[in-house]
Amino acid sequence: MNKPHIAIIGGGCAGLSAAATLVDHGFPVTIFESSSQLGGRARSVQIKNNGIHLLDNGQHILLGAYSATLALLHKIGLDEKQVFLRLPLQISMRGCDENIVFSLKSVSYLPAPFDMLFALLRCKGLSLVERIAAIKLMAKVKNSHYQIDDDCPLEYFLIKHQQTKHLITMLWEPLCLAALNTPIAMASTSIFLNALNDSFSKKGCSKGKKNSDFLLPKLDLSKIIAQPLTKYITARGAEIKLNRQVLSLIPNADGFNLETRDGQSFFSHVIIATPATSLDKLISSCQKLKTVLTQIQNYSYQPIYTVYLQYPVTTQLPDVMAGLSNTLGQWVFDKGQLCKQNGLIAVVISGSGRHQALTHEQLALQVAEELQQVFPDMPKSLWCKVIAEKRATFSCTPNLARPNNKTLQQNLYLAGDYTYAYYPATIEGAIRSGINCANLIADSYRLAS
Repeated sequence: MNKPHIAIIGGGCAGLSAAATLVDHGFPVTIFESSSQLGGRARSVQIKNNGIHLLDNGQHILLGAYSATLALLHKIGLDEKQVFLRLPLQISMRGCDENIVFSLKSVSYLPAPFDMLFALLRCKGLSLVERIAAIKLMAKVKNSHYQIDDDCPLEYFLIKHQQTKHLITMLWEPLCLAALNTPIAMASTSIFLNALNDSFSKKGCSKGKKNSDFLLPKLDLSKIIAQPLTKYITARGAEIKLNRQVLSLIPNADGFNLETRDGQSFFSHVIIATPATSLDKLISSCQKLKTVLTQIQNYSYQPIYTVYLQYPVTTQLPDVMAGLSNTLGQWVFDKGQLCKQNGLIAVVISGSGRHQALTHEQLALQVAEELQQVFPDMPKSLWCKVIAEKRATFSCTPNLARPNNKTLQQNLYLAGDYTYAYYPATIEGAIRSGINCANLIADSYRLAS
């Protein structure tokens, strides 16, 4: 069997993780990326506003449970302590005048899941009845191994298990939006429980670290993911072609012909690592993938808005990260404390909502007013920038059909967070899918040799 030459269409987290795994197996790899930079949604952008500023295209939160992501970054030489701020799980919801209306923090000295159960017992902002109801539900889902017989919307599941409206608003809804980026009324209970299972398990934990820990990037995402992975794979012979949109993918008896504006190239194997929104243009000529086309055409998508507000460099919030209550903004991050972008505040709004009807200027103004109400000492902002990823993630709804990494078309594989059925749309899901595609190719080559 001739040694394969593998094309990867798409240079986001899925494509880069696939490439890093393939080059470790010694396979020649070519990445085709339609844009001018790698990284997909996990990238940085330059904006001009009273100078040139480098901003992430969205504020990402990783978890200690992201074992594949952490292992990949370790492999390419990154030190976790240098690139992430690791914080114990904590949800602190603030209302007007800095009042903390809800607070929950993991108990560091207790093993999972007792840390979370004890945290619920002593959390602030819930009645004793609500705390007991939350503890009973956590115990119930743990005893059922975080599995349910029939998937359903998470809000329905929570109400069915005696979770009050206030409890859902303070605890479950922020967790749902952070994990699934899907409104709680339509979010998959099964996938949410999978996320809870990974977060509150002891599997893979080392001393002083927990799967439920938040990992907040201390550097811009391009420096954490795209740049070091590019260096790693090119040092091992991979070729990267930026600004190279694949116009068509034609299967033949021996492999595939990929057409770009520069002409056609032949490859024995192809991994399509584009977002699901771009998939139909690439696989329309593959008759064996009609089922996949039907699946992705039924997807809906959710936005993520990040509102950046630059304040005087002496401005600092009480915490690196906090939740906001009864506001358009959901989570606020102090980028000065996090990554030394002093005075820069990032406010994240996950999922669909009334904010989508506002112009960017209106949204930034309203978010700035909300921050002024929550933190009365906030000065006037110097400038603002709204980054809207209008189709940031697929809607993680109940019983959503998701394609496998290996397709019915021989030697054609799909990578991306939408193919990792256990998880919602996350960096971890994308990376696991890319690694799995690469290992499937390596295994098939090994078996045929």
